[in-house]
Order: sequence, then C-alpha cells, then structure tokens
Amino acid sequence: MYEIMTADEAIRLVRDGDCICVNSFVGIENPIELHEAIYRRYQKMQSPTHLTMISSAGFGVWDDEHNAEGYIREGAVDKLICGHFGAMLSTKKLVLEDRFEAYNLPLGCISHAIRAQAGGLPGALSKVGLDIFVDPRKEGPGINRISIDDSLVKHVEVDGEEFLYYKLPKINIALIKGTAADRKGNITFDDMFMSGDALSICQAVKANRGKVIVQVDRLVDTPSRPRNAIIPGCLVDAIVVVEPETRNEAYTALTGSFEIPYEEWNTWSERLDSVSVKQSKNNTVANIIGKRASKELRVDDIVNIGIGIPEMVSRFARKSGMLDMVTLTVESGGIGGFPVSGEAFGAMIGAASVYDMANQFDLYDNGGLDVCFMGALEVDKEGNVNAHRGPGAFAGIGGFANITSKTPTVVFCFSFTAKGLEVSQTKGIVTVEKEGTIPKFVDQVKSISFSARRAIANGQKVLYVTERCVFRLTPKGLKLIEVYPGIDVQKDILDLLPFEVEV
Repeated sequence: MYEIMTADEAIRLVRDGDCICVNSFVGIENPIELHEAIYRRYQKMQSPTHLTMISSAGFGVWDDEHNAEGYIREGAVDKLICGHFGAMLSTKKLVLEDRFEAYNLPLGCISHAIRAQAGGLPGALSKVGLDIFVDPRKEGPGINRISIDDSLVKHVEVDGEEFLYYKLPKINIALIKGTAADRKGNITFDDMFMSGDALSICQAVKANRGKVIVQVDRLVDTPSRPRNAIIPGCLVDAIVVVEPETRNEAYTALTGSFEIPYEEWNTWSERLDSVSVKQSKNNTVANIIGKRASKELRVDDIVNIGIGIPEMVSRFARKSGMLDMVTLTVESGGIGGFPVSGEAFGAMIGAASVYDMANQFDLYDNGGLDVCFMGALEVDKEGNVNAHRGPGAFAGIGGFANITSKTPTVVFCFSFTAKGLEVSQTKGIVTVEKEGTIPKFVDQVKSISFSARRAIANGQKVLYVTERCVFRLTPKGLKLIEVYPGIDVQKDILDLLPFEVEV
C-alpha cells in the first residue's frame, strides 16, 4: 500500500547502488523535487551513492543548478544511460571529462528495453542501431574512455537475421512525475504534456522488487476514471505532493485540457516562443532549407520533424496549407498536433492523441512514418550522417536513429558550411556572401548516426537539402540533383567538397 510522504522521507527508500529510472523527456515533466531531495540527502550523508541512472530521453531542466545536476556533479552517480543529454547542461560536460560511465543508446531502444523488463524479459531485439555508432562492431554505446560495459548492446543473429540486443541493468527505483493521486493511489497525467514510459518503468521496478516514488501536484478524493489512471495505485510505494509553480498560459495549452483548432496553432506557437528561454531563430539559411524540404510533403503523410533547421519545414508547410493535410508526430508519444520547440520540446499544441512512448517507437521502428526531416552535423562521401556528436561536445542520438532507420523518405536539413556562413536571397536568387569556416561535408564522419549502406539496402529515399543545393543518396554515393538559382556549381559546391559526386 502506498504512503503519502515528504520528498525527503520518500528518498530514504533509495539505497546505495540502486538503479534509478527517471520518467521525463529532455527538459519536460521532471520530478524536480525528488531530485532535489536526493541532492539534499547526499550533501548531508554522502548517500545514496554508486547510483546507476537510466532515462530514455534524459532528465535535465536546461539549468545546471537544478534537478539531478548537483548530485551527479558531486559524485553520487557511477553510471548514466540516456538517449539524450541536451537539457543536462553540466552533466554532458562532465561525461567528456570521464567523471563517470556514460552510455548513449537510441531513445526508442531504451524505451523498448524498459518495456521488456516490465514483461519479465532481460532485453529487447531491434534492427535500429545496426551499422551506426552504437553497434559494438563500430564504436559501441560508451561515450567516454571509462565507459566499457559491453553488456548493454550486443550484435546477435536470430533465424538468419541480424539484430542488436539491448539490455539494461535491472531497474529497482522509479522516479515519476504525475498530475494527481486519488484515494486509491492511482496516478493520472491529465495536466502533463506526456506520460512517457511511466507505466513500463513502474511495472519493471515492481518485477524487480523495487520501489516506485511518484511526485504529484495534488491529491483528489474522486476516484480516477479507469482509462485515465496511467499508473494503478498497487504499483506505487510513495506519493509526494508538491504544489506546482504557476505556469504561463502558453504552457497550459500543451496539456490538451482544452481544444486548440488548427487555425490557432500558429498563434499558440508564437506565444510559447515569446516566453521560452530557448527561442527559435529565424534566418535566411534556415528559411531556404525549410522551404525546399517542405516540398517533400505529400497529402496524408505521417511525419516527424527534428529540432533546429528542420523545424522550418513546418513553418513553410503551414504557409502552403500542407500542414493541415499531414499528421505530425513527436517522440514522446504525441500524434496529430503541432510539436513545439525550445525548452518544451516533446510537447504538442492541439495533439489528437498522446500515448506511451514505447508505442510511438513501435510506429517509428516499423516504418510507420512516411517522411522525416532531420538535422546533420556532418555528411561523408558515402552519405553517412553524424548528427549526435560534434568536436568536444555532444547531445546524444535521441530518437534520431529510430526515426531514420526505416522511414521511406528521409530528408536531412543542414547548411553547407557552418560558423560564419552568410547567405542572402533576393527574388529567388541565392548568394553566398561569406562562406562558413566549418565544412559540413567531410571525407569520413567522426561518428555514424545514420548508415547510408543500411538505407540503400532498405530502399529508402534519402535527400540532403542545403541552402544552395540538394543531393540524393545513390548506391555510388551522393548525386547532385538540384542547384538553386544564383549558385555557381563549381565555385560554391564542387570546389568545396572533399570528394567527388555524381552531377
């Protein structure tokens, strides 16, 4: 039977050496007070320590002084396994200093491995990850020099087919953020942007004889409607009530508590951007790329649009009217609305449905999308893409590998060069005013996020859309298929490539 506790009381359930799984998504829906309580206890008692932390999508709040950053920084964690580290500002720097073991697995593969534990299975098979960095025949999932655990990902063969086998340590502590708990301890997520892996995490923890700790905004007397109770009370050990901070109305719009018609998506998106500390940027390069890439949309397409430059695709799809004729999705489980960017990435405006994250990756992994638009840090002569690790920095692969692994049409949206690139466009004529100092096209990418060889074998259509031209992937490598008006093919494209392309 669950107990109502303070955060400090609940965290006493956590022991040294425990494996904690956090249900959150990049920077949203973090059980912040539970993390703060762990930090307070660690500062006083140097316990809990030797922790392993697992999260499908990471657990930061874009602030290195809050959430888990403090106790990770001071040494409470030995091992970290995440799909994305972007919102964990100090943690992702410490990873590169070899302060603790850190592993980066595709977001959906972690989600499915958690669900496998919930069902009494040690791990999950997946085609996702073959021939990219996480494949143990390539680099493996370890991010730094001390991350040498080879049990997390294995290359296996079943019935003549090759797979990667993802296996997580046994989870025995769940840290969950919910909306409300009724008198039976049932947990609802009504005022939240998503429920993520919450149910699977709790089931896995109970299967491993562990403890489930849930932070909620309030207690309610009225029993939850059965379909609204994401976590049944019988799976909950401790409930911590923390009155939420007042939320700007723009963020309230993301909970689905009131209807937002398609005609109002743009208005709410602008309101969100105005109050976000991570406002989206508008520039000529991104606009050129987004406008061209949006032409790959077709009526009734099911779509995923990545963060950064790819977000411009939705802007131009809205202008053309195409946005109302496709279905957008986001990794956290939302379908049929408008994904937001910035610090609330993972939430949707006007979503038609928000279901468990593992179900969303079932859709992605099995080719359920029609087209996706992704960013890129580097592209090499074979067409391989590095999208997760730059020089001296990384954010993680996130859902990128799952989304691109089987989607029939994959469109990479990125500038030809970076750092200092200046481009103008007048009456459709594109002029490169100043070239960037960092080339995006390289002889060989530093790390593979997307395998061109695998894409060719899968029969996928792959485009590389820049602000000056478009390439298409062929069995021989890249083929230049479009050059924009005003661009000199030789000077602005071919002379800058470190390899030959078909023209």
